[in-house]
Amino acid sequence: MLEINEIFGPTIQGEGKKVGTPSVFIRFGKCNMQCAGFEVEYETPSGTKKCSCDSFYASDIAFRDFWSKYTNHKDLLKEVEKYLPNYKVDIVITGGEPLLYWDDLEFQKLLEYYILNDYNLTIETNGSLDIDFKYDWQKKILFSISVKLSNSKEPLKKRVNNKTLKAIINFTDQAYFKFVVDKEFLPLASKEIKDILSSLPACEVYIMPLGDTAKIIDKNSLDVIKFALENGYKYSDRLHIRVWDNKRGV
Repeated sequence: MLEINEIFGPTIQGEGKKVGTPSVFIRFGKCNMQCAGFEVEYETPSGTKKCSCDSFYASDIAFRDFWSKYTNHKDLLKEVEKYLPNYKVDIVITGGEPLLYWDDLEFQKLLEYYILNDYNLTIETNGSLDIDFKYDWQKKILFSISVKLSNSKEPLKKRVNNKTLKAIINFTDQAYFKFVVDKEFLPLASKEIKDILSSLPACEVYIMPLGDTAKIIDKNSLDVIKFALENGYKYSDRLHIRVWDNKRGV
C-alpha cells in the first residue's frame, strides 16, 4: 500500500540541484528517522508535543489517519494528473522517507511510468535504507540524497549506509548529496561530511542552511555559504522556505 501525505504543485523545486524548476511533488508518509535534533516543535493530533524535522506531518505516523492510501499505482497517477499543468514539469517523490516503499511493486510501477513517459523524476531520500536496482530505467532517476549528520540526533549506524550510497552513485546516471547545517554546527559538520565522502565515489555536494522559517534561514545562510566556498561544495538555498516559510502545499 502506498501512503500519501500530500500531492501539490505545480510549484518550484526549492532546493538542491534543480532549484527553481517547475515541479509537482508526491509526498509519501512514514520515515525511518525522526531527527529530533532539528528542533521543529509540533503537536500530534492527540496533543503530544514533539520535535522533529520540518516535514513532521509526513514522517510521524501519528498523522497517518490524514494520509491517503492507494493499493494501485494507476489510481495515484490519476490523482497526480489533477495537479499537472499544460506543460511538462518535474515529478518529485519525497517524504517522509519514500524508499521505505522501494520494494513495493506499485511504487516501482509508479516510478517506471514517469521515467518511460519522459518525465524528469527526482527521489528525495536520506539514503539510509538497503535497496537493490533491477531495471535499466532506474538509472534515469535523480537521487537527491540528504544524509543526516549528528545534529539530527540520530545514531551514526542508522544515518549512514555506505552500501546503499555506493549503489546509488555507481548505478544511476546522476545523484547528489545535500547536507543541512546551521552556523553553530559548522565545525563538526566539516569533519562529518568529509568522513562520509571519504569512503564513497566522487559525487556532487550541496550545503543548505537549517531552518523552517525565512528568519532562521537568513540567520544561517551567510555562514553556510562561506563554509561551502571554503570546502569546494555548492550552496543551495531553500527558496520554498524563504518565500513561504513552512507552509504546506506550495
